[in-house]
Amino acid sequence: MAGLAPQVDYLAGFCCPLGGLAAGKPRVLCLGAEIFLSTGSELVYVYDQEAGLLTAVYRFPGQVWHLELLALRRALYVLCAHRGIYCLSLDQAIRSVSQDDGDDGDSEDSQDGESPSRVIPVDPDACVLHDATLCTFTVLDNLLITLAQGPARWKVQLFECPCPGEDPRLKGQIGEVELSTPPAGSPREPAAPYFLPVLCCMSPPGSRVAHSHLHGSRGFTLEETLFGLLFGTDASLLESPVILCGLPDGQLCCVVLQTLVTSGLAPGDSKALVKILHHLEEPIVFIGALRTEPLAEDVEDSHSDCLVALGHHGRTLAVKASWDEAGNLVPELREYCLPGPVLCAACGGGGRMYHSTPSDLCVVDLARGGTPWDPMQPDRGPGGLPSLLCPASLSVCSVVTLSVSSRAPEGGTELLALSAKGRLMTCRLDLNSETPSPTRVTAANTGRKIKELLSGIGTVSERVSFLKKAVDQRNKALTCLNEAMNVSCALLSSREGPRPISCTTTTTWSRLQLQDMLTATCLLENSSDFSLDRGWALCIQVLTSSQALELDSASSAVTYTIPVDRLGPGSRREVTLPLGPGEDGMLDLPVTVSCALFYSLREVVGGALTPSDCSKDPSLDMCPLDVLPEQEGICLPLSEHTVDMLQCLRFPSLATPHMQAPSLLSPVSDPVDTFLGACLGPGSKLAGPASLRATYLPPSVAAIKVSAELLRATVGDSYSGVSLCCATLQWLLAENAAVDIVRARALSSVQGVAPDGTDVHLIIREVAVTDLCPAGPLQAVEIQVESSSLANMCQAHHAIIGRMQVCQSVLGSVGKSAGWWEHGTMVVCGYLPQGSQDNPSTSSLGSHMHVSCR
Repeated sequence: MAGLAPQVDYLAGFCCPLGGLAAGKPRVLCLGAEIFLSTGSELVYVYDQEAGLLTAVYRFPGQVWHLELLALRRALYVLCAHRGIYCLSLDQAIRSVSQDDGDDGDSEDSQDGESPSRVIPVDPDACVLHDATLCTFTVLDNLLITLAQGPARWKVQLFECPCPGEDPRLKGQIGEVELSTPPAGSPREPAAPYFLPVLCCMSPPGSRVAHSHLHGSRGFTLEETLFGLLFGTDASLLESPVILCGLPDGQLCCVVLQTLVTSGLAPGDSKALVKILHHLEEPIVFIGALRTEPLAEDVEDSHSDCLVALGHHGRTLAVKASWDEAGNLVPELREYCLPGPVLCAACGGGGRMYHSTPSDLCVVDLARGGTPWDPMQPDRGPGGLPSLLCPASLSVCSVVTLSVSSRAPEGGTELLALSAKGRLMTCRLDLNSETPSPTRVTAANTGRKIKELLSGIGTVSERVSFLKKAVDQRNKALTCLNEAMNVSCALLSSREGPRPISCTTTTTWSRLQLQDMLTATCLLENSSDFSLDRGWALCIQVLTSSQALELDSASSAVTYTIPVDRLGPGSRREVTLPLGPGEDGMLDLPVTVSCALFYSLREVVGGALTPSDCSKDPSLDMCPLDVLPEQEGICLPLSEHTVDMLQCLRFPSLATPHMQAPSLLSPVSDPVDTFLGACLGPGSKLAGPASLRATYLPPSVAAIKVSAELLRATVGDSYSGVSLCCATLQWLLAENAAVDIVRARALSSVQGVAPDGTDVHLIIREVAVTDLCPAGPLQAVEIQVESSSLANMCQAHHAIIGRMQVCQSVLGSVGKSAGWWEHGTMVVCGYLPQGSQDNPSTSSLGSHMHVSCR
């Protein structure tokens, strides 16, 4: 078939989404000169091939998933997603359109420039079967067969269609059977399948359905021999059509139609009604039949002698009747591997099957050729299937739906095709002469040849453009993945020491919207040799102390995601975000700020798997991350910073005049107290809870005594030249913005302001502890916290205890032991000299720190 050269004619162009049409939903059918077409949207178009224009556009209430035509009744059956099946009488269709429909722009233009056709809304009463779970259907004479997605299994249902002139609604359900495989999706609430299942009817030669006028790709008549081998003696004796179901999981099942009818009258074991013929192990996208043997001279009816089924990735099943070595008729099954992914397919004459991929439209030949087979002479039995299928290219790409036209010329085939860009076209093939002989050159022939060449150039150019774009996208994705791997390895291999990519967090007070606000500034610095490009994002998680106590703290935390765009080596990126206080004036401390780098596989690899071009694959369009990890990306932790009370304290008394803040946030007042104070007039005092507490209750005080030697080992040489009390205060306020002023003035006590406006007093002094060690008094440093607010005192006390935990690591390096003792109402921290571990009062105290508050 190397010489096959189709004649392609473009008929019309239809609207399609920005990314193009995806295979699986569009349909195209032919009834005489009329072409019925759906692009997967709510619209169904009727195109007159002879006149070359649109004659009608019907708007349905939902996305159209499937079409079927019944020629004798002039009826169009349409399946709308999540709604049901609609029946439209072509002879009695409503031609009136409201003025609103004419003005809203919902009109479609044909490619040849004819005037647009108005949209005809379909009456909701045209719905003959309401069922949101229906996925596909087929019509046989007066029977409607549907396939629905149940909560746990697929369900085949049989309904009786009304006769012409009767109420178009279905008379009722005749039979029902569940298939032995669950659909893809949740068992509780089934989601729309990524691949729609396929229904096909196979009839024996004696069946009255075999002579019905069903147009489409859903009905075939099989030779009696093959029909009996596939479906059994009962189906042959009953002369009953058989329903083939191709499921998204790859199973090819069959149900004898007559047994399904009788099951509704006498229910029995439903599993006995279903037979699994084969399993392709990939979604089935097409089922059909064709004639591969040449007909005898005295035979008029051409029945199919080969059953075919195509999987999405190109796996093909062909079944044909053959003879075994013992001379018995047996079904011969062969599996082939065709180029994929398969978008659509159709069976034509001459034993040829056509199938489309994103890059080409191909044809394969399953015909045997040679002498015709006589079923009365077993010694000349049916020929076997070819051992290998060699697809021949037709040089047409991006075809998403395909149909064999009934207007095919004698000795040839005409295909109706819809491209992913919404172009309706016909492809004519001359099967009699694959290598045409030279003809006399005329002006008409030359013009036609030029037109064909230009059409072919456009098709090849479109194909090359798509392939080049797909290759470029995949190359970019591979480059990004390689850089992401290098960054991940660099970060994971530098757990100790300076990291090539770091993120430091600092806090400061600023004025936002007439309110003092504590902000955190996260500085992302890239010191590596790699660049952070598309797909990288800086994730900052803020978790307060109250949120950390919740069972699901991760979901209650606030996470900020900032895309990192082109952060090259040596570059920095600064992000500032508010921490509080909230509307109530309270700041819930401590606050943990965690920074991490996140690499999105969906953004980088998903774009390569689902290119934005029109010929994208439906499976990748619906579920592009099926081949990716469930996490959808890579998360690399960078840093974790805790913001406590010592960092949030402000010291207005230490600020120089030009650095003095305009105002500090005052404690939140009760509106009632404010109103009563205004009523009392100036000079009067309102005896509220706050004033009573300040007048009659002393401030809350907590003190911590720490070994002097322990503190000297902790602060080190960086605080030399000042007293131990001053060095301790500087060490505690090292992450506060006022530490430089405290260091310059050599202060050992300071009074600050908490976020809610109340005072917090820190006092550091040296003391001697005499009642802990029999060897003598211990030199210690007392850290005292004083505040009129018990909550602020506790938060400052908690922050100091956190600083004291650093002492353990220091003690480990100097070879000493640490212990905590309770002394009166104070929590005391100290270390034990060598040999004092035998003291009964302290021998039970280990090196772990323990804090108790009273």
